[in-house]
Amino acid sequence: MAEIVRMPKMSDTMTEGVVAKWHKKIGDQIKSGELVAEIETDKATMEFESYQNGTLLYIGVEEGKAAPVDSILAILGKPGEDFKPLLDAESKAKPVTAAAPEKTEAKPATKVTAEVPAKSVAAPKAESIPVAQNVVVSASDSRVKASPLARSLAGQKGLDLSMIKGSGDNGRIVKRDVERFKQGNVVAGSYTSAIHTQESFEETPVSQMRKTIARRLSESKFTAPHFYLTLDIEMSRCMDAREAINAATGSKVSFNDFVIKACAAALQQHPKVNSSWLGETIRTNHHIHIGVAVAVDEGLLVPVVRFADSKTLSQINAEVKGYAQKAKDKKLQPADWEGNTFTISNLGMFDIEEFTAIINPPDACILAVGAIKAVPVVKDGNVVAGNVMRVTLSCDHRVVDGVTGAKFLQTVKGFLENPVLLLGQASI
Repeated sequence: MAEIVRMPKMSDTMTEGVVAKWHKKIGDQIKSGELVAEIETDKATMEFESYQNGTLLYIGVEEGKAAPVDSILAILGKPGEDFKPLLDAESKAKPVTAAAPEKTEAKPATKVTAEVPAKSVAAPKAESIPVAQNVVVSASDSRVKASPLARSLAGQKGLDLSMIKGSGDNGRIVKRDVERFKQGNVVAGSYTSAIHTQESFEETPVSQMRKTIARRLSESKFTAPHFYLTLDIEMSRCMDAREAINAATGSKVSFNDFVIKACAAALQQHPKVNSSWLGETIRTNHHIHIGVAVAVDEGLLVPVVRFADSKTLSQINAEVKGYAQKAKDKKLQPADWEGNTFTISNLGMFDIEEFTAIINPPDACILAVGAIKAVPVVKDGNVVAGNVMRVTLSCDHRVVDGVTGAKFLQTVKGFLENPVLLLGQASI
């Protein structure tokens, strides 16, 4: 008897899914456990395996299109079996929601050009028209597979996407491809008078991940009363410790690993910071799971280093690197990003000195970490060279008060300025 395969709920926040790729076609035999399709959720692209045996009789969601959770993804049955009664029964059972997938389906990026009525003014002289170096306006750009970030970056650089080779899935152009593309390969061009008489824009469909980021952070920003505490940390001793560790072990422990370890140790002493607002109660977590923000083409993912206080710097380093690679490959699983009790967002590698971050629910705090800058500092009454890193703690005032947050930051500062105290808690 034919059976309906429904769009699975593959994460706790997933409301709809986009079929990124079908690995089976109508008429194919499918065995339980076989890979059937790849589904883009709000956080990652995940493999969907069949729980049934049978022949693929019907595909309910085409590649690139979205459908709500529990809607018909496919129908399996015996070869030649009539499955239309199942579709009829489904449409009768849900007459109102039958059209829902149409509203959420992903539309291809479109580029629209509108003519602007010409005005009776004198044409500018040829020499007054600015010439843009290395800029190409190509109609083929809208047909090239590229991430929204890559398109935006290519537009800023004036690059023709059709000339760039993509390294992403199915040849998709991503940010790194645009950054690595040599300017000399671009045919130089100049603006013509048509550029001044046309308006154009590009609309890119919002990905499942970006929708979730927008919803969750909007809820956090407008629900949790944020306040911010900023502190400078002198990192010279931490820099020396990192250099010595890497030289002795041959590893590449990062400053971010030190920050994670320092925060984990500080959370042991300040459990109120390791808490969550639940409406009627405040949950104080006795375990320490630190979320580490990782940037991907579609937005931001926060994989979790579990029991971070019990792990060494090397273990933290290996785990974060593994998560970063899985995030870029869209291979993160729900267990990788759930359960955070505190979050760290580090933009120091982009030379950002200071910023504030929005709290990542259900946490009560998030630490924004800036770059280490060589600046003059005062030590023992003398001005000497120093290396300062500025951090900002965003706090949910419903859970954490100013003094509590300040004491936590002072403890983090103490560990990073005297890393021997931090390393004394566990082996490298």
